[in-house]
Amino acid sequence: MNEPVIDLTAISAVVFDTDGVVTDTARGHAAAWKHVFDAFLRGRSAPFDIRGDYLRHVDGRPRLDGIRTFLAARGLSVPEGSPDDEPGAPTVHGLGLAKDRVFMEQVDKYGVAAFPATVALLHELRHRGARTAAVSASLHGRKLVGSAGVMRLFDLMVDGNDAALLNLPGTPDPALFLEAARRLDLPAAKVAVVVSALPAIEAVGKGGFGLVVVVEEDRAAVPDLGAIEVRGRVLPLTS
Repeated sequence: MNEPVIDLTAISAVVFDTDGVVTDTARGHAAAWKHVFDAFLRGRSAPFDIRGDYLRHVDGRPRLDGIRTFLAARGLSVPEGSPDDEPGAPTVHGLGLAKDRVFMEQVDKYGVAAFPATVALLHELRHRGARTAAVSASLHGRKLVGSAGVMRLFDLMVDGNDAALLNLPGTPDPALFLEAARRLDLPAAKVAVVVSALPAIEAVGKGGFGLVVVVEEDRAAVPDLGAIEVRGRVLPLTS
């Protein structure tokens, strides 16, 4: 496979998905989901697989969508409930609130790390005059990026709060990434997107972006997004 490159003669901005691309938070998310789902699944189904179930059903999706998707895969369902439910209640909102509490306790205790290779890439992109944006489905997106100390490296961020305010669908719809391009005042064709989670990969494949770079996490395969030939002044993405 050719090394992925970002051609700055054709691309004016790069939009980064957050979890697993900018911030090393995917493992924390997966651990929090396992803690919550295993308590719920006891006596109902097999335990949550921290890799397989997380990557297939939860990673990259808005929190409540991830719950619905995972439970449906197990042939289970729970009432929707409401945001006023007790964390851990057997409802979509109750499970989501429990996961949120466990994950944010980890963040408050241990902090958030950014991937050094991504930080180096962001510095180089900005040095060369490219604009940058971050996208996260999480309501805590800005806090996580801020905690990692890299918010200054982005011109803007679109997160779960923006999605709720604008009623934007989450991945696998490309709406969040297209909103970032809109705020950059650029057509999708002039924007590169760097993603990792499978729903995000599917989303950006529908968005008409000029380049898609997939950061793999030991996955057996990712969707074929089509090879894009790049020429001119290029910037490698190192892992």
